[in-house]
Amino acid sequence: MSGPVEAAEAPLTPDCGVAGPPVVEISPARIAEVGRVAVRRALPQRARRTVGAWCFADHFGPVEATEDQGFDIGPHPHMGLATVTWLFEGELVHRDSLGSEQPIRAGELNLMTAGHGISHSEQRTGRYRGDLAGIQLWLAQPEATRHGQAGFSHHADLPKLDLDGGTATVLVGSFAGSRSAAEFAWPTCGAELAVATGATDVPLDPAWEYALVVAGGRVEVGGQPVTPGVLGYVGTGREELRLNAAEPSRLMLLGGLPFGERVVMWWNFVARSTHELDAAYRSWLRDDERFGVVASELARIAAPAPYWVNGGAN
Repeated sequence: MSGPVEAAEAPLTPDCGVAGPPVVEISPARIAEVGRVAVRRALPQRARRTVGAWCFADHFGPVEATEDQGFDIGPHPHMGLATVTWLFEGELVHRDSLGSEQPIRAGELNLMTAGHGISHSEQRTGRYRGDLAGIQLWLAQPEATRHGQAGFSHHADLPKLDLDGGTATVLVGSFAGSRSAAEFAWPTCGAELAVATGATDVPLDPAWEYALVVAGGRVEVGGQPVTPGVLGYVGTGREELRLNAAEPSRLMLLGGLPFGERVVMWWNFVARSTHELDAAYRSWLRDDERFGVVASELARIAAPAPYWVNGGAN
């Protein structure tokens, strides 16, 4: 379900977006195609590259999956980021160049840290039949870890807590005093919220910035609707956020300490310059040892030629 990021979403000018005061900023997602599946891409956007360290959010489904047809993404590389895979419905299998082979089911979490380089595939199980829906998220790794070793972890048991009017599952980092075993090297919140019709008060850290991605239903924040297909950015400086749901709704709360490092993003890479992006592209093109080998029957995905090569971007 990973990428790719395109120039329309993240121009090569280094940027991380400016964390704002309490606000309700509604930005439409872009419809993109990953494999053969349409996704709603809420992050990145030209005007907002990151929310905390979150730099990518693709929400997809539900789509029909069978034993022979599904969400098949062949081996492809990553660097400088961590992928967070979360299914609302269905099953997939993750394979990576570390040798991991991990089925993932709805309500379980896969966290893969790319560091200097890793490759992976995500594909049908060969036995699951039914609806498939979920969200693929990336976290931009900070300078302290982005050149480090790759890693992978699977988390089937995640903290759950009650809210006034709903429940929360803590995927990554911390939320409302609960901490997930899925840790990231930047102060981060990633949580799924399930809210009933009516008002729900969500506790926040005023030093952090936050955004909402609605997977199903409709909520209002400050009188503005947040529905599937948009990013609802709510800024910093809040100790609490009131959600008013018109119907039972499911949404992702993404947040963290504003990410002070300016990033560039292209294809499946997060970096600091086009020189780094170009080096990663050439490693994948050469099929050298940097990104390893994935034990998948799916075809290795070819990288497009970098569009800046003839354009003079730096």
